[in-house]
Amino acid sequence: MKRREFITLAGGALVWANAARAQQEKRISRIGLFLPPPRNSEVDAFLVALRGLGWIEGKNVHVEYRDADGDDTRLPALAAELVALDVDVLVTATFPGVLAARRATTTIPTVIIVGPDLVTLGVAASMAHPGGNITGQTFFLTELAAKRLEVLASIAPAMTRVGVLLQRGNPLNDGTMSALTKAAVALKVELRPIEVDIPGDLDNALSSVGSAAMDGLVITDANAFVTNSSLVAAIVDKCRVPSIAAPVVASRGGALVGYGVDFTSMFRRAAVFVDKILKGANPADIPIEQPTQFKTVINMKTAKALGFEVPQSLQVRADEVIE
Repeated sequence: MKRREFITLAGGALVWANAARAQQEKRISRIGLFLPPPRNSEVDAFLVALRGLGWIEGKNVHVEYRDADGDDTRLPALAAELVALDVDVLVTATFPGVLAARRATTTIPTVIIVGPDLVTLGVAASMAHPGGNITGQTFFLTELAAKRLEVLASIAPAMTRVGVLLQRGNPLNDGTMSALTKAAVALKVELRPIEVDIPGDLDNALSSVGSAAMDGLVITDANAFVTNSSLVAAIVDKCRVPSIAAPVVASRGGALVGYGVDFTSMFRRAAVFVDKILKGANPADIPIEQPTQFKTVINMKTAKALGFEVPQSLQVRADEVIE
């Protein structure tokens, strides 16, 4: 073989090897998952759903996972870190997560597992055609808060003063209180807003709660309450009145009743969005979805501690009863 032919052949082999290596590397898709709370069962549900769709860790996908350990202020830095890794799709949840993702990138496809109305926030053009790099699942927090007040009134009809637990500075507070106020007028109950600093001093939070006279408590969907079960448990124990919150807060934080969306189901469903994007779909064309099923949880441990009788009709309708 002539020297020129050998060099050509060797060069061709090198190009082929590099192309094959690049193709192999390309098959490993990278998902950047960042969330406010530490890893929990909802995250596991998302990963299991991915495997069910054929995305196997180490084979054709790699998940870069980051958590803010309950501190929303860390989310922007985590989002920026994942964007710097040039992941194929960014995945997050909650209102702070949406803002962090939007600030970090306008090009990398982003899936919101669960969050507020993206259209109202100006993040998406419409539910059917988001039009940007963000899609996913949302639910209307304000309407859900009003429904919770109605549910609480149905099981504690004698209540006249209802505390509303809010995270101080949460931009969704105004909308939530507006919806609650309309419901409160119809139910003829007085609302007592209670704002607490999170992260913050637990003693100060308990002091704020303890100084508010109430005979019922609505815990809003601020991410800090959903993820910080020990804080909610301490507040519920301090108030000692019938309380209602998200289902996960009834399960982990001791609220008497949980009513709202099933976060575990939404985490599973988020895997479908990721699957579509990794297969080439444009997030601008993937419709934003809203949950159509709601979950009710009754915490009988809390009921017994309060000496409260939960109506049998509600127990029968509940999706989960914690004994």
